[in-house]
Amino acid sequence: MSYTVEERGIPNSLSYRLFFKNAEGSYISPFHDIPMFADETKNIFHMVVEVPRWTNAKMEIATKDPLNPIKQDVKKDKLRYVANVFPHKGYIWNYGAIPQTWEDPGHTDEETGCCGDNDPIDVCEIGTRVCSRGEVLKVKVLGTLALIDEGETDWKIIAINIEDPEVDKFNNIDDVRRLKPEYLEATVDWFRRYKVPDGKPENQFAFNAECKDKDFALDIIKSTHTYWKNLVLQSGKPKLNCTNTCVKESPFFCSKDAAHSLVNETSPCGVADPLPAEVEKWHFLKKN
Repeated sequence: MSYTVEERGIPNSLSYRLFFKNAEGSYISPFHDIPMFADETKNIFHMVVEVPRWTNAKMEIATKDPLNPIKQDVKKDKLRYVANVFPHKGYIWNYGAIPQTWEDPGHTDEETGCCGDNDPIDVCEIGTRVCSRGEVLKVKVLGTLALIDEGETDWKIIAINIEDPEVDKFNNIDDVRRLKPEYLEATVDWFRRYKVPDGKPENQFAFNAECKDKDFALDIIKSTHTYWKNLVLQSGKPKLNCTNTCVKESPFFCSKDAAHSLVNETSPCGVADPLPAEVEKWHFLKKN
C-alpha cells in the first residue's frame, strides 16, 4: 500500500495541515487507517514521519483533529520549535510514530510506574537518508528508550528504514552501539535537555537511561496496539478524535465522501510564512 500527502493552509503558520491519502486517492487518518504492521511475519512496522532529521518544527499527528493530519504543536498560541542544544541541530533522527498504537494515559506502565502520554508511540529512525514530512516508511525495530516526560511514560522506539543500504547489519540495539558509536548516548542527551531552553527541567528516564532490546520493544509496541484497539472501538466519547475510514466496526467510521468533506473545510495551501529567526539560535548548556 502506498500513501501520499496533501498540504492545506499556510506552511509555518497555525493553519498548516498535512492530510494523508491512500493509493486510491481517498483521504485517510494516519493514526487509525494505516496498518501498524507492514509485514507481521517479519515484525516490520509502518512509521509515519512527522519530523525530518535536522529540522526544528515540532510537527505531530493531530490526535484531536478529524482525520488526524500532521500539524505543528502550539504552546500559548505560538508554534513550537525545538531548540538547537549544542552539539545538536534540530531533531537528530527522522522522528515520527507507529500508526494504530496509543500510549493510554489511564494505564500505569508496570515497567516505569507512570501512565502513558496519550499519543501514538514515537519512533527515532536512524537510517542514512533524511526523509520527508509525511512519508510512510517500513521500519525494523531495534530497541527502545523509556523517557519519563513530565511524569508520563513516553516510549521512544529505535528503528531503521528497511530500505536503508545498511539495514541487514542492524538487528538489535547492540548493533547500534557497535556501528553508530555515541548515537544512543546522543539520543539520551537530546531527550534529556531539549526542553531546558524553554525554562523546563531536564527530562528523566526509566532503566537508568539504558535502551532496552528489540524483544522488549516489540512487546511494548504490541501492547500499545491493544490500547489503540480499545480506543477506536469504544462506544463512548473519547478525548481523542477517532474518525477513520478503514475500521468498519468502529463507531467512528466515516465514508470516503465524508472524509473528503472534512478536508474541504480547511483552506488550500498557500505561500509559506518565513521561519522565526530564533529557530537558528544555538544554545550552550552545562550538563548537570
